[in-house]
Amino acid sequence: MIKIKRIQSKNHRRYWVNTMLQIVLPVIEALSERRLKEQMPIKGKVDRTDVSHLEAFGRSLAGIAPWLETISEDGEENAMRVRAAECARCAIDAATDPGSPDFMNFSSGFQPIVDAAFFAHALIRSPKELYGKLNNRVKQNVIKALKSTRSRKPGFSNWLLFSAMIETFFYSIGEEWDPMRVDFALKQHEQWYKGDGLYGDGPEFHMDYYNSFVIQPMLVDIIETIGEEYEDWERLREGIINRAIRYATIQERSISPEGTFPVVGRSIAYRFGVFQHLSQMALQHRLMEELDPSQVRCALTAVIQRLVEAPGTFDEKGWLQVGFCGYQPDIGEMYISTGSLYLCSTVFLALGLPESDPFWQGEAAWTSLRAWSGQSFLIDHALRS
Repeated sequence: MIKIKRIQSKNHRRYWVNTMLQIVLPVIEALSERRLKEQMPIKGKVDRTDVSHLEAFGRSLAGIAPWLETISEDGEENAMRVRAAECARCAIDAATDPGSPDFMNFSSGFQPIVDAAFFAHALIRSPKELYGKLNNRVKQNVIKALKSTRSRKPGFSNWLLFSAMIETFFYSIGEEWDPMRVDFALKQHEQWYKGDGLYGDGPEFHMDYYNSFVIQPMLVDIIETIGEEYEDWERLREGIINRAIRYATIQERSISPEGTFPVVGRSIAYRFGVFQHLSQMALQHRLMEELDPSQVRCALTAVIQRLVEAPGTFDEKGWLQVGFCGYQPDIGEMYISTGSLYLCSTVFLALGLPESDPFWQGEAAWTSLRAWSGQSFLIDHALRS
C-alpha cells in the first residue's frame, strides 16, 4: 500500500494549482508552440494517433477553464493564471488553424465529437478568457471546427450530450444552433433516469462513473445555459439540479478515510476525473446544504494526492501514463490512449472558486472519515421521485 503524508489544509489550494499545472502544461505549452504532435507520446492498446491529440487538448481545457476565468486573490497564483490563459489561447489557435501542423481532427471517425464537446464545454466554462479574448480569425476557426462535427452521428448513450454541448456553445455566442440536437439529448436522458440521482448510460444502467465523467456535468451546464429557450426545457431544470445535488452527495460519501474509492466500471484510467461532478457542484455552490464545502475539499485533496503521487503516473518527460494508481497499462480499454487520460484534470474545477470562498477555508472530516473514526455523521436519505 502506498503511504503518503497528507499535506496541511492551508496548503491545499497551492497543491491543487501546482498539480493541475503539472498535468496540463505539457499539453497546452507544446500545442501553443505547434509541437504537440511532435512531442506527445501516444500509447495504448491500439493506434489512436488520429484522435489522441484532440482528446488531450479538449479535456485539459475542460478542467482548467474555471481557474482561468477567475482572477486570483494571490498575486503569484494570478501571474501563473495569466500565463496559462495566454498559452491556452495560443493552443486553441494551433488546434483549429487548418495551416497548423497541430490542426486537430474534428471530422474523421466518431471520436472527434466527444472531445470537440469537451472543448466546447471549456469555452462555456471560460467565456471571457478562453473564447472572448480570441481574435476574430481564431473565433471563426473554432466555429468552423466545431461545426464540422455535425457530420458525426453520436451513439445512443451519453454521446447525445456531446452534440448538445456543442450546440449549446453556439447558442452561448449567438451563432446559429440546432435545438433538435439539444432537445433529443435532454429528453432522452429524462427517459434514462433510474432514480436516486443516477442516470443510465443509454437504456441500461452501468455501474461506472459516466454520471460524473459526462452525464451530470453536461446536463447541468446545458440546462443552465440554454434551458430558458423553451418551456418544456425549463420544466426539466429542477429535476436535473436536484439529481445533481444528490449524486454529488453520493460521490462525497464514496471517498474512504484513506482517500480511495470503489474501482468499478470502465474508463477507470481517468483517475480522479471520477470526481468531476463533485468538484463542479462545489464550484457552483450546489452541494447539499448539510455538506460542509471544506470537507469536500479535504476529501478530494486526499484522492488527488493518493493517485497523482503514485509512482509511474507520469513518464520521464511529464506526460500521463495509462493506469489508475501509477502505471498500469493493462487497465486501459481499447479506446484509451495517452490523450484520453487528461480527463483527470476536471477534478480541479473548484479552483474557479476564489481563495476566500468557504470551500478553501478551514479543515473538516469527510463523511467516511467521520463514520469510520467513530464520530457523528449524517444519516443518508435517498432522493425520491
